[in-house]
Amino acid sequence: MREVQELVTIMPWTFIATICNLFLQCWLIKKFLFKPVREIIEKRRALADAQIQDAKKAKEEAEAMKAGYEAEMAKAKETASAILQDAQKDAAARSEAMVQEAKAQAAGIKARAEADILQEKKKAVNEIKNEIGGIAMDIAGKVIEREISEDDHRKLIDEFIENVGEAS
Repeated sequence: MREVQELVTIMPWTFIATICNLFLQCWLIKKFLFKPVREIIEKRRALADAQIQDAKKAKEEAEAMKAGYEAEMAKAKETASAILQDAQKDAAARSEAMVQEAKAQAAGIKARAEADILQEKKKAVNEIKNEIGGIAMDIAGKVIEREISEDDHRKLIDEFIENVGEAS
């Protein structure tokens, strides 16, 4: 009845050979496959760590440069603000000086105009006095029909002009 082969049987020598074969394969795989792969993985990990450290260092340098640039920008803004304020103060001072100069010129023009007006007024008054003196002399000569001395004539003219001056 041994003609039927058993499907599941354990043969001790085959079992031991298989186990030894398995251990040998594991040792060979570990020695020639896992160790080099592990070394490659460690090298890549070290390279990645170095790149990460370089990136962190570059980021810190960039942040330091950014802080420096921001400080420079703030300083530049302050300088620009100071320059702008100085320019505004200078412009205000210049405009004030121009206004004062214009006022002084206007006052000078007004004073000259007033002086010219007074001079023209005196000139007109003198011309009118002369004309009135001439007219008064003609009238006096006709009314009195006698000759008046030059001194009497001057006195009469001056009195007449004074009376006319007081009336106006």
